Amino acid sequence: MPAPPVPRVDNAFRIQWASIPWMQREAQALRRQVFCEEQHVFDRDDHDAIDAQPGTRTLVACSTLAGLPDEVVGTVRIHEESPGTWWGSRLAVAAHWRRHAQLGTGLIRLAVSSAHARGCREFLAHVQMQNVPLFERLHWRQDGVVDVHGLPHALMRADLRQYPPCHTPEAGFVLAGSRA
Repeated sequence: MPAPPVPRVDNAFRIQWASIPWMQREAQALRRQVFCEEQHVFDRDDHDAIDAQPGTRTLVACSTLAGLPDEVVGTVRIHEESPGTWWGSRLAVAAHWRRHAQLGTGLIRLAVSSAHARGCREFLAHVQMQNVPLFERLHWRQDGVVDVHGLPHALMRADLRQYPPCHTPEAGFVLAGSRA
């Protein structure tokens, strides 16, 4: 007798500020995977002084199981460099989830919107050149090219009018996934 068919399930993802230690640990591990092992931008670890700043926030995209966060599949960090000026950096999505285009977009959206709710008047990022078209579609403009860790990056600025303030980044939001 053949086995019954495996039911198809919808994937869902929660985009939020990392709220518990395992989310922080998995976000750091994902950054190491992407920036050290895949891209070879850093030797063993990409941790830097920005990570040690008390106001730095790690955001995560988590796959869900029964509606609860299960696995960190994407991350980005944000920090306020000076009053009103915020930066986003270390945007990473796990290789096996990159085909799900909404993950990076969702992380960018929450990064800018949560900073906007905290008084951001300018949100900036150094973006790898291959990712510039994505950011431009998300209402960012390029303000030049700079060298970051030996690679050319676009200095980009978000149009805050396109990012309404999010006052609940700890809860974040849910992205409906595709059928698996």
